[in-house]
Amino acid sequence: MDAIVLAGGYATRLWPITRHRPKMFLPIGEDTVIDHIFGGLEADDRIENVYVSTNERFAAEFEEHVAASRFEKPRISVEDTSEEDEKFGVVGALAQLVEREGLDDDTLVIAGDNLISFDVGEFVDFFEERGAPVLAAYDVGSYERASQYGLVELDGDRVIDFQEKPDEPKSTLVSIACYGFPARTLSQLGEYLSDGNNPDEPGWFIQWLVEREEVYGFVFDDAWYDIGTPGSYLDAVSWFLDGDALVHPDATVENCEIGENVHVMAGAHLEGVTAERSVIFPDVTAKNCELRGTIIDEGTRVEEINLAGALIGAHTLINGDE
Repeated sequence: MDAIVLAGGYATRLWPITRHRPKMFLPIGEDTVIDHIFGGLEADDRIENVYVSTNERFAAEFEEHVAASRFEKPRISVEDTSEEDEKFGVVGALAQLVEREGLDDDTLVIAGDNLISFDVGEFVDFFEERGAPVLAAYDVGSYERASQYGLVELDGDRVIDFQEKPDEPKSTLVSIACYGFPARTLSQLGEYLSDGNNPDEPGWFIQWLVEREEVYGFVFDDAWYDIGTPGSYLDAVSWFLDGDALVHPDATVENCEIGENVHVMAGAHLEGVTAERSVIFPDVTAKNCELRGTIIDEGTRVEEINLAGALIGAHTLINGDE
């Protein structure tokens, strides 16, 4: 069995933090978002190869990350794009990867910006037992949120209706961009695209599949985060830290009040800072500040200012007294 990790996006909603780094490299605890995915795929012996689908712009960063990681399975497969407006769409990129790499085995597909709480092995068990296309489904608990995803209707565990981003969702159970495709389904990607169907979101392909064959839903509880905005990233960090603070031993923290769900990375220097629900990247200097719901990228210096819901790019200088 193979696996594909989709990591070709440009994460413009997280700029400037992701202007020069893939959002999959954002830290969640001591690991990155994509490392949490790699860990689950590495642990299951049924998965032989992990193909990371990314763009030309970030290919070198992914190659370097994988080479330095503890994981043996991932290999980089590069899309022929370097800008947002050149993207093929997720389904288009997926079909190209299948052809480029010559995949002809059962395949898992997972979005590289997903933080999931279920065991990948349980999902693979479910996939093998059904012998048909499967998707992971999660109750987001909000009709407004549900309208942003693919809506899933089940009879038992069989998907009987799927609607991609409906204006008026009938439930809050959605697909989370984690799929199992039998080998035969991979060849249907080309058929889907050649018929002029939407190449952008994988949910459109799932909706097309549901109309043609049996598709099953693996429903899980606990937690799932689609890391696409500053708020969702901070939500994921907060879930992982579970109310604690994570301060790197190489950070300096003096006369500070470090509250819940704060991650302070190596080389950061904090003095006279009050912080809650914030992420402070390496080599940041912060003095006499309040930081709430704030992300500060590396090498930045902030002084004498209160920040709430702020997203500060790398190597920035902010002094509230000036």
